[in-house]
Amino acid sequence: MDNTLSRRDVLPGLGAMLAMPLIGSASTTSTAEPSGAASAAPRKLRIVVTGGHPGDPECGCGGTIARYTDLGHDVVLLYLNRGDPSETASRPASTVRVEEAKRACEILKARPVFADQIDAHAIVDFEHYAAFRKLLEAEQPDVVFTHWPIDNHADHRAMSNLAYDAWVRLGRKFSLYYYEVSNGEDTEQFNPTHYVDISQTEPRKRQACNAHASQRPDRFYALQSMITQMRGVESGHKHAEAYIRHIQSPDFALPLVE
Repeated sequence: MDNTLSRRDVLPGLGAMLAMPLIGSASTTSTAEPSGAASAAPRKLRIVVTGGHPGDPECGCGGTIARYTDLGHDVVLLYLNRGDPSETASRPASTVRVEEAKRACEILKARPVFADQIDAHAIVDFEHYAAFRKLLEAEQPDVVFTHWPIDNHADHRAMSNLAYDAWVRLGRKFSLYYYEVSNGEDTEQFNPTHYVDISQTEPRKRQACNAHASQRPDRFYALQSMITQMRGVESGHKHAEAYIRHIQSPDFALPLVE
């Protein structure tokens, strides 16, 4: 019998092993502190969740965002654009999706920030790398969440590239996590390393997503719920959100349940 293990055999199990300490460790659940931090009172962290459009951070990370803000941490939702593909220099973007994003942020107790790109016209070049890096640096994040780079929407891929470039050029100082949106429909080949139990905050995530009424949440949220239930089954919870941590980034504790 050939006992040789292939790379395909090993990687799924490895991903599960990497996730296990964060799923089961009560010592990291309420502090959201860097690994090895002193046992002093937990400091307030600055978290930035980037998204291609208003609604993306809420759909991919809404439960986790609520967990962080409930622990007293500062969370910024950084949107690449204002969700209006017809915006031009002479025609400002409609305020509809901006107001929806503000309402969603109120629900999650987060703060909205908008980059100056246009929906469906994302640009990734030297100038835009520099502008985005300056915007992100101003927030001084401890943790950044961004889109997984293998995604069907070009704006999502652009945001992922912009965030990654900023992480590299800012010295890889903050923790970098990738999240999924509509797995299989938008996000592809996503194999989580970390999970966050959102069983208690899923209703607020749903409420924040519903704040984006112009995007027909009654049509898309059912798929999001299926994803969080699937990730819950994988991690032993009713609902969970899943992430991939960039292996070279600092490993900050995610907000888990004791």
